[in-house]
Amino acid sequence: MNRLKDKIRDIPNFPKDGIIFKDITPLIKDPAALKLTVHQLIAPFLGSEVTVIAGMEARGFIFGSLVAWEMGLPFVPLRKPNKLPYDVESVSYDLEYGSATLEVHTDAFNHGDRVLLIDDLLATGGTAKASCELVEKLGGIVQACAFVVELDFLQGREKLSGYDVHSLLHF
Repeated sequence: MNRLKDKIRDIPNFPKDGIIFKDITPLIKDPAALKLTVHQLIAPFLGSEVTVIAGMEARGFIFGSLVAWEMGLPFVPLRKPNKLPYDVESVSYDLEYGSATLEVHTDAFNHGDRVLLIDDLLATGGTAKASCELVEKLGGIVQACAFVVELDFLQGREKLSGYDVHSLLHF
């Protein structure tokens, strides 16, 4: 995992003063590191009952779609407002530096779908918790949440109590 950790770049004061942004672009630029990341994300879920992969906008799309492709499963994007052309369900939530809303098409999940949520980063847990709520509003079951990076000091995992949480790298 140190090989992957070395590919995460710190960007101070982004998106605002006092925040140290964990930049994954060096990791996704390296094909071998990206492949290793995807394989490590799916390893705990091979042979599980997962039926759908969902990823949060925007970096969750990168990892989520690759995980879906590797596992041969459908991918559902959880989007920012006004990006989806069909009927949507939405959930609003707080971030460590503001607030946001996620939307998904109302027909994105079948009742009982077992969903693996994928994102690049678990910080305060707001986006992940909102994603779980969105899946469950539409009758899906959150099988687990998987992240490339977890910022342990922000205790986002606590917001996800009751869910299986898998993170590759801890800062």
